[in-house]
Amino acid sequence: MFLKKEVNPDEVVREVYKDTRWTRYTSFLIGTIIVAITYNVFLLPCEVVYGVGGLGVILKKLYGIDPFLVILISSILLLILSYFLLGPKKTSHSVVGSLLYPVLVKLTEWIPQYVDLKGAEPLLLIALAAALTGFGLGLIFKAGFTTGGTDILNQIVSKYGKMSIGKAMIFTDGLVIILSGVVFGFIKMIYSMLAMYVLSMISDKVIIGISQSKAFYVITCHETDVKRFIMQNLSHGVTVFDVRGGFTGNHQKMIMFIVPTKEYFFAKEGISKIDPKAFFVVTDAYEVSGGE
Repeated sequence: MFLKKEVNPDEVVREVYKDTRWTRYTSFLIGTIIVAITYNVFLLPCEVVYGVGGLGVILKKLYGIDPFLVILISSILLLILSYFLLGPKKTSHSVVGSLLYPVLVKLTEWIPQYVDLKGAEPLLLIALAAALTGFGLGLIFKAGFTTGGTDILNQIVSKYGKMSIGKAMIFTDGLVIILSGVVFGFIKMIYSMLAMYVLSMISDKVIIGISQSKAFYVITCHETDVKRFIMQNLSHGVTVFDVRGGFTGNHQKMIMFIVPTKEYFFAKEGISKIDPKAFFVVTDAYEVSGGE
């Protein structure tokens, strides 16, 4: 009898990083460039505030301090915090971004003089800026890096608060946005809140993708009929689990299957027709792999 070789989790991580190294570095660099250019072209002139870059906007307005210095110094201080709360490995993924992002902000500060935003609708500019920033941050996070700054706080809140990176961004950047209301007024604060909401959604979509499938979990007394409907009418496979009710203790069968989003309505209505009392839960399936 051959014994199955034990898998070393650390070795798996090393292999993943090794196989995707150049793809990750490319995504990180492109994402950082996008975020830096967007900051200089849109966020700084429109006085849209979030994160450490937002502090740069505020301090430039109040005291004329170069945003590059604000971002760099704040990022270094937050790296120290990351070392103790996220550990050396996680912090190592933030070191390069913490230095590269402020440098790119400095190197791209000349671009706005060639971009004419006069007469443009502010809300449209802010929506575009938020979408570009969210896309850039999504590429960075998906590659396993950060740009430093409050991205480190976002990871800390995401880790200890059990929430997505996008939602953590809303939480950690909230105080900076409130501060922007004091400096720039209520309307600019609303613009900043809108930008944060849009970029958090976009970054989450880039990281986990857009759901193209739905996962159904169904408990029904008509197990055979539901399985036949899914396999014959929708041409999808099913998996059956043995489950037990937490309150009654009764043993039942739960059917799990995946369908394309466009077939969601037909699957839901079909199950309801077969068993109006069926209990089912539907969730987004962002990635489906394997099976027949």
